[in-house]
Amino acid sequence: MRKTILKMMAVALAALAMSAEGEACTNVIVTRGATRDGSVLVSYAADSHYLFGELYYKPARDWKAGSMLPVYDWDTHRYLGEIEQVPHTYQTVGNMNEFQVIITETTWGGRPELEDKKGGIDYGSLIYIALQRAKSAREAIDIIVDLANTYGYASEGETFSIADKNEAWIMEIIGKGMNIKNGVNTQKGIVWVAMRIPDGAICAHANQARIGKFPLDDPDNCLYAPDVISFARRKGYFEGLDSEFSFKKAYAPIDFGTVRGCDARVWAAYNILTDGWFSFYDENGKAVTRDAYNYLDYVLGNDLNGDLPLFVYPRKKAGVKEIADVMRDHYEGTPMDMTQDIGAGGNALPYRWRPMEFSFDGKTYVNERAIATQQTGFWMVGQARNYVPDVVGGILWFGTDDAATSYLTPIYTSTTKVPECFREGNGDLLHYSPTCSFWLNNRISNACYKMYNVMAPHVRAKIDAFEWDQTERKTHSVDSMAVILYNQVAIKMQQKLASKGDVMISRTPFAKVVKYVTDYTVKTAQDQFAAWQNLEVELLVKFMDGNVKPQNEDGSFKHSEYTEGQPAKIEQPGYTEIWKETVAQEHGELIRVPEQ
Repeated sequence: MRKTILKMMAVALAALAMSAEGEACTNVIVTRGATRDGSVLVSYAADSHYLFGELYYKPARDWKAGSMLPVYDWDTHRYLGEIEQVPHTYQTVGNMNEFQVIITETTWGGRPELEDKKGGIDYGSLIYIALQRAKSAREAIDIIVDLANTYGYASEGETFSIADKNEAWIMEIIGKGMNIKNGVNTQKGIVWVAMRIPDGAICAHANQARIGKFPLDDPDNCLYAPDVISFARRKGYFEGLDSEFSFKKAYAPIDFGTVRGCDARVWAAYNILTDGWFSFYDENGKAVTRDAYNYLDYVLGNDLNGDLPLFVYPRKKAGVKEIADVMRDHYEGTPMDMTQDIGAGGNALPYRWRPMEFSFDGKTYVNERAIATQQTGFWMVGQARNYVPDVVGGILWFGTDDAATSYLTPIYTSTTKVPECFREGNGDLLHYSPTCSFWLNNRISNACYKMYNVMAPHVRAKIDAFEWDQTERKTHSVDSMAVILYNQVAIKMQQKLASKGDVMISRTPFAKVVKYVTDYTVKTAQDQFAAWQNLEVELLVKFMDGNVKPQNEDGSFKHSEYTEGQPAKIEQPGYTEIWKETVAQEHGELIRVPEQ
C-alpha cells in the first residue's frame, strides 16, 4: 500500500511539474453578452521556458495549384512533413486573422498512450494554419478536425479557444495512439468535442481538460467526433450509458497536480470576474449560484471528487482591461496568495522559481502556479467586434514576457507592418537585442523581482495609465476615423456599381483604412517601447541599493537644496512583516539588539 501511495504521489507531482515547466498556458474566453461593448474577448498567455515573445505575421496570399506547405512542430521546430496548400490564405497577425477569428490553446497531456509519434501536424500548426484558412469559428473547428485526421496529430491533449466576432467555442482534442502496419499508423486522427459558450457566459482553461458531459443532440451548441464515446469504450476508458460520458474523465483523468497546478487558475479567473460567486446552469438545467470558496477544497487538491463549472455568468460586464488584469493574477487575496509566506522573501515576490516541487525533511511540497508567471513568451487579449467592418474590427492586444509587469498594445489585425519591437527574428532566447520588446520587458520584470512590493506597483501604475487610455479613449478615436474612411470608399463603390453595373474594383479598395490603422499600430507600439526604455532607466535610478528616491509629479527626481546631483531625503522601505518574523525566529538570538 505504501509503495502504491508513493507511486501515485510521484505521478501527481510529475503532472504538476509538466504543467508548469512545459507549455503551461492560461486562456479566458468572454462572450459578447459578457462584455461592455459587445465584443468577443479571448486572453492567452503562451507560457514556456523555451518560447520567445514575438509577433507572428503572415500576409494574405494566393498559391499555385500543387503547392505544398512544410510543417514544423511549434514547440521544438522539428520538421514534420508537408501538407497540401489551399489556393488562398488569409492574413494572420499573432493568434488572430483578418476576419477576426481567434484561436489560442492550453496543453494538458492526457493519456500518453494516445500520442501519435508519426503524426504530421502538431497543435501549434493546427492553430496558425486554421487561422490562414477560416472565416469563422465553426469553419476553424472543421479545418482543425480535417487536418488532424488527414495528416495525423503529433501532440498531446489540447484545449483550444476558438472565437469570431459573433460567438466563442471551447474545443478539446486528443490523438488515438499508434497501430503501425507497413510503416503507416492505421489509427491516426483525433477524438474531440467542441462546445459553444452561451452568450453572456465566460469560460477558462489552464492545461487541464474542461469538458465533461455534453449534449449528444444539439449541433448548434455542441459538436464532437462520431467515435468519441465508442473509442473510449474500446480502450477501456469508459463504461456506462452514452448520456453519462465525460470527455475529461475518459481522456484526461485528474490528479493532485492537474487540479492544484491547473484548475486552480481557472478558479482564480472565475473568482475575479464573478466577484466570488459562481452562477451557472447544472446538468439538469437548473440555475445555481455558489460561493467560490465552496470549491476551495477541490482546487487545493484536498478533495478530488469536486469539479468546476465549464461556464459561469459574471455579475458585471468586463472589457479588455479587466481581462488583461486577470492575466496578472498571483492568487492575491486568496489562501494561495503567493506574497504571504516566507517563500516571497522580504519583498513579497509572487513567484517561485522552478522546479515545481521541493523536498525537505522527508516531505514534498509544491510551489504555486498562478496565472501570471515568469516564463511567459508572449500574451494577448484578442478582441473581435461585429459592429465595425473586419478591416477595423479585429484588435490583438499584444505583449511579451511576464504579464504582471508588461503592457498590452493594440495591433489592428489588418495591419500590413509589424512593429520592430515585436518583429520575428529580432533577437531570440540566446541572442539579446536592444530593440526587442521581449528583452526589454524581461529586464524590467527581473529588476522588479528584487524589490517587488515596492517596484512592481510603480510599473503597474504606468501600465494602467497606458492601457486605460488605449482601451477607453484612443482606439475609440481611431475606430471612428477608420470607419469614416471605410464608409467613404464603400459609398463610392456602391455608386460605381449602380451607374456602370459590374465593374472592376481595386484588389485593395480600403487601402487608406489599412494604412491608417497600420500607422497607428506601429507608432503606438514603438512609442510605448521607447517609454519603457525610459522606464527601465527610471527604475535603475529610483530603486538603487534598496533605496527609493522621491520624485516630483512630472517624474523628475527631487534633489537636495544644495545640489541637483544628490537626491532629497530617500526612503528605505525595508522588509515585510512575515520576513521579519521568520528571521527573528530563526536567527534572532544572534542578531537581537540587547535591551537598554
